[in-house]
Amino acid sequence: MNQYGQMARRHWARWLPGRFATIENPEAFFTGLGDEAEQKITALAWELAEDDPPGEGYLDKAGRLGEARHRAEQIVLDEMILLPPEPGTGPASPQ
Repeated sequence: MNQYGQMARRHWARWLPGRFATIENPEAFFTGLGDEAEQKITALAWELAEDDPPGEGYLDKAGRLGEARHRAEQIVLDEMILLPPEPGTGPASPQ
């Protein structure tokens, strides 16, 4: 299980307990989810990075690719891994 599968497993166990309880084989489910997220992040990062601009230096390219990867990761994590909490699992509201 990769880092995204592990992240999802922790998040879902804490914030989506009802959904988590319905998963028959958590190891297989989160391994697959993590692999799918990794593939989507990689594909989206290349899309966001676009083509190399003329005359781009090594450091500029490294920064552009790193920023694209970071943006892609945030998008995919929000869509697939760090889903909103189920009702009643959020922080206690002040009384």
